[in-house]
Amino acid sequence: MAQFFKAKPNRSKQLSPKLTLDVEQLDHLGAGIAQHQGKVVFVPGALPGERARVQLTEQKKNYARARLLAIETPTPARTVPPCPHYQACGGCDLQHMALAAQREHKQAALTSVMAKFAGASSDLLATPLEGEGWHYRRRARLATWYDKPSKTLTLGFRAASSSQVVAISQCLVLAEPLSALIAPFSLLLNRLAGRSTLGHLELIQADNGLFAVLRITKALKDQDKQQLSEFAGQQGIHLLLQDNDGQFEYLSAGRPMPHYALLDGGVCLSFTPGNFVQVNEEINRRMVEQALDWLAPEPGERILDLFCGVGNFSAPLAAKGAEVVGVEGVPEMVAQARSNAAANELANLTFFHGDLSADLSGEAWMGKIDKLLLDPARAGAFESLQWLKKMKPRSVVYVSCNPASLARDTGVLLAQGYKLQKLGLIDMFPQTHHIEAMALFELTR
Repeated sequence: MAQFFKAKPNRSKQLSPKLTLDVEQLDHLGAGIAQHQGKVVFVPGALPGERARVQLTEQKKNYARARLLAIETPTPARTVPPCPHYQACGGCDLQHMALAAQREHKQAALTSVMAKFAGASSDLLATPLEGEGWHYRRRARLATWYDKPSKTLTLGFRAASSSQVVAISQCLVLAEPLSALIAPFSLLLNRLAGRSTLGHLELIQADNGLFAVLRITKALKDQDKQQLSEFAGQQGIHLLLQDNDGQFEYLSAGRPMPHYALLDGGVCLSFTPGNFVQVNEEINRRMVEQALDWLAPEPGERILDLFCGVGNFSAPLAAKGAEVVGVEGVPEMVAQARSNAAANELANLTFFHGDLSADLSGEAWMGKIDKLLLDPARAGAFESLQWLKKMKPRSVVYVSCNPASLARDTGVLLAQGYKLQKLGLIDMFPQTHHIEAMALFELTR
């Protein structure tokens, strides 16, 4: 029997019909949520209270995703994004929402998840830590992409959920002196003979000047280094090259390390480019002050700071007279933290390296403490909190960059006899969906 080929329909080109949906709320990533035929539909770019024209792009059993075509009925919270790169660049995702509305959403989202999973009530809420909505970042890492046919280098940020690099000439959430460096740097890098071997460019605004760290995958020729050195002099910045082994080479005068001050200059913390530090200087300063206020360190107390980094909380706690132990999982940051303790003459501050997701029973620093501070990554501190019975702190301050893991870990604390006393929003990243928070727990039994 003869068999005839019959082409199957190209489902990738079969677009769904256009729909008009009423957006009810935002999800944790800042996308609008609507309902259609019993399914939740996620619509990035739509805001609560709006009627939106959309087209479904993905359908699953219980939910769907849609592309926003038009806003038929806008909400008063909608605003015109001022950034020319918005929506192409993957850095910000809430510029279309007024800043006050962004913060209302973040407060409601934090309160909701903590009420649902941790029983938190609104009477526990502290005044949110809020600052400038623009030009607040003191640090950013720009990506590069080299196009072989045109022999040009693109400098910018990656598009959302993509490896594509979007060329930018400015960044409205980056500190203005750093934003002003983007366009000149793009021109400079495209003049270098070794531009095809360049990696990311990190820009840092520290208390002791502006720093730029250029990642290289292959040694640059002397002529390229000379151009970079001259550029650094013209712009008044400290310029470093970082090779594949993580080694740094200064192309500008001196070899300063970036640093920032806390406690009105009473504590000064240096960091190596690549070390984690909070990018919002104003909010970080106020966050540290709030943590000290809530934890109320006193001389003679033993305080443990887990996920301590370079000493952002540890050093200020020790400056108040407490015996402080900091633990961090990145060896390079432990070394820097120890250097910071010595530079600030804090003999009552000790740092250890440790895997905080592992068995901690044999660690030299493990034991009875008076108070505990945690500042974990997005995954939270679930494993570390399993050792609460051995530590028995009276008070715990938990700084979180993920309300979901904070809510989960709050369950561990509640089960161990702690009570949530305070909960506060930290708006570390305006114009984005990211939510940070601080919670205070006290032992009740």
